[in-house]
Amino acid sequence: MKNLAKDVVSKGGIYDAPLVAKVGERHRVFDGNRRVTCLKLLANPARAPNQELKEFFLQQKAAWSGPFPNTVMCQVEVDQDRIDEILFRRHTGSQSGVGQSTWDDRMKQNFVLRTGKSNGPNVADEIERRLAAVKYSPSRQIPRSTLSRLLSAELFRNRVGISLVRGKFSFTHDEGETLLALRRIAGDLATRKKVLGDLWDTTRKTSYLDELEQEGILPKTRVAAGAMTAPSHAKPAAATPRPATKPSERRRLIQDFDHGIAWKVSTSRQKAIWEELQFELLLASHINAISVLFRVLLELSVEHYIGISGIKTINPNDKLAQRAVKVATHLHAAGKIDAKYLSLIQKLPNQDKLFSMDTLNRYVHSSDFAPSPKHLTAMWDTAAEFVVNCLNA
Repeated sequence: MKNLAKDVVSKGGIYDAPLVAKVGERHRVFDGNRRVTCLKLLANPARAPNQELKEFFLQQKAAWSGPFPNTVMCQVEVDQDRIDEILFRRHTGSQSGVGQSTWDDRMKQNFVLRTGKSNGPNVADEIERRLAAVKYSPSRQIPRSTLSRLLSAELFRNRVGISLVRGKFSFTHDEGETLLALRRIAGDLATRKKVLGDLWDTTRKTSYLDELEQEGILPKTRVAAGAMTAPSHAKPAAATPRPATKPSERRRLIQDFDHGIAWKVSTSRQKAIWEELQFELLLASHINAISVLFRVLLELSVEHYIGISGIKTINPNDKLAQRAVKVATHLHAAGKIDAKYLSLIQKLPNQDKLFSMDTLNRYVHSSDFAPSPKHLTAMWDTAAEFVVNCLNA
């Protein structure tokens, strides 16, 4: 940001027009946020988040040659689908010559989670195909970009009974119940009962799915993991023998795939820690930082769930391990985790060598208890489902 600000000052402006759309009486920036932020801070350095940056932007403002602009030329679009296409082409890779510059893994994932766009199978296309096969298609055309946005993360897809992981579409709930729910959703979107603005962010997506759940529309009967296959009319591919390969070494604590978290403003700190553990900190180089942040993420996630759910059994003097067990018990009662997994979380208060709060606390406070990558990853793989459920409260 500092380098960009210096460049803006030296050139007397910005080269690429920000991509914006009108929202109400104002304009929202969809591409060019760093450029716009630099201009805002140069215009008013007092808006900087700390004294050091305030002084930096004051110095840069003093170096500006000529009158400082109070307007900036923008590319204004009115169609959200077109905006998403522009962003997709600019920032998700070369696309065989169609696209432009590349976003890093975190930026790509955030964009795909928000919009449902990806380089793999399109969830809206898959749904439309299956609805047509059972003659459930609405009389009007389904706005597929809006449907993709609604079902942009595994959390939302699982609630309506489907999954799209590593390019494979499957049913997580009874296929008949799921198709009925999808018919209702497709109808709501096709008739414009629900439009893009109603499903723009996590809160509004969750609210709509909550409405459907209260009406009894969402599927209830889960299918076994082994039954989560492609639709029955698809022919199974013939098995091709493959030579055994050595699995690649795990580099980070949180593996790089969609864990089905619907991030909210209230979990922004947890999201920042999660992304450090998923995209930045390496097990081979940052083992101490990882162990501490693992413990912090677990605590913040538990506290988030307690704050949202209002569990009555929590006592002010309860230690974290006790609070976690009470949260797990609440999750089990709500049908979010099974009894077997609950028994694993109930081990946290024990001084178990493999999975216990004592171990996590010693990682933080002990001077002679060093964490190991294998132990940390084993603990995380055990705790991951619990943390995800807490964050999705």
